[in-house]
Amino acid sequence: MAIVEAPRLTAPPAPAPRGRDTGIDLLRALCVLGVVVLHGIMVGVTVTDSEPVFANASDGAWWIVPVSWALQVMPLFFVIGGFAGFLAHRRASERGGTAASFVAGRVHRLLRPAALSVGVVGAFLAVLGLTGVPADIVATAGYRFGQPLWFLGVFLLCQALLPALAAAHRRAPVATLSLLVLASIAVDVTRATTGVDGIGFLNLAFVWLAVQQLGFFLADGTIGRLRRRTVAITGGTALGALISTFVMGVYSPDLVANINPPSGALLLVGVVHLSAVVLLRERIARISLRPFPAAFSAFVNRRTMTVYLWHMPVLLTMAGLTALVALTTGVMPSEPGSAAWWTERPLWLATALAATALIAVLLGRFENRTAPVATTSHRRLRWAVVFGIGGVVTLLTTGTSVLTAVIAVLVFWLAVRLARGSDEPARREGIADVVRVA
Repeated sequence: MAIVEAPRLTAPPAPAPRGRDTGIDLLRALCVLGVVVLHGIMVGVTVTDSEPVFANASDGAWWIVPVSWALQVMPLFFVIGGFAGFLAHRRASERGGTAASFVAGRVHRLLRPAALSVGVVGAFLAVLGLTGVPADIVATAGYRFGQPLWFLGVFLLCQALLPALAAAHRRAPVATLSLLVLASIAVDVTRATTGVDGIGFLNLAFVWLAVQQLGFFLADGTIGRLRRRTVAITGGTALGALISTFVMGVYSPDLVANINPPSGALLLVGVVHLSAVVLLRERIARISLRPFPAAFSAFVNRRTMTVYLWHMPVLLTMAGLTALVALTTGVMPSEPGSAAWWTERPLWLATALAATALIAVLLGRFENRTAPVATTSHRRLRWAVVFGIGGVVTLLTTGTSVLTAVIAVLVFWLAVRLARGSDEPARREGIADVVRVA
């Protein structure tokens, strides 16, 4: 596999970092867009008895199945995370970097913008409570904000283990992937036979680590050396197996439902996504060099975590304003799922995207600050990852409230401090590649 390097353009929107794959960057940006659009569609606002009700508009709706097939991009996102992380770690190693510096860079890149987002949301929830907003509505807002944060914790775990799993991949690629896949299937079987859904949350590790591992095969060129027919057959077989599991009732055809907790269906989706990327890679690379896709990709990739962390507060604010207008004017919002509601979705989504982009412009610098010198202590770094994941788990299990937001911010701050080796800023040389979040 060759890394695509952008040729000179007449008026390039922004020069791509040397050695970056612009096609993969474009796919990552589209994944982020897909997440925002999916969550935007799922926001439902109704007003009954002079009280707003905020719910998931997709609950029980038939349309979530085809929508989820189009917009469930998380398997592709983790494939790309494995691809980009593998290459970034290899480049850093070639320059004398260590696994510790790689992981420390990830801790800083992920948790610094997260601390800001959680802190602001916590302050906003406090303002809502002080202004007389009912406690159940405040709690619902905090819960909805915290739901997408599972990604933050899982991605941090996957990236923290990436150096070790990359080494295992170099020694025994098929065996390493097979062990992760078998572990995820074992979790699904145990969950199904015992009826204990909580067991399924073990697959927050096994499923996503396995999908990330698929990206290693793309990064090292293994899949690129296969015949196109072989790749197509593999992808088609995975798709057929996926449909069979739906028909037999093994997994739900709603791919959003398969994410909470993650199921083996997402492994099959990851294989389908990877196969499609390999088959369409040259075409995607050509498209990525056009001015508009290149500008879009450059904008999102510099602000990936900022967009992810702030799109839900934007959607919640829009939902709250919609309810406020309804209570003030008596003009009720359209029933979720109705023809009128779907007619309004394009404007709703365009507003959400514009507002999220504006926030990303204003706050993206917190994500892109140069990482400080990494700690050389593996013990400190392990605790940094544990604290970072622990802060996310706190928000997910207890809900985002003023108290839990304060706790999470403090824990994130502590994790960042533990990952830092000194107060001297790291050299900028190559730092974008080392800490770029895939």
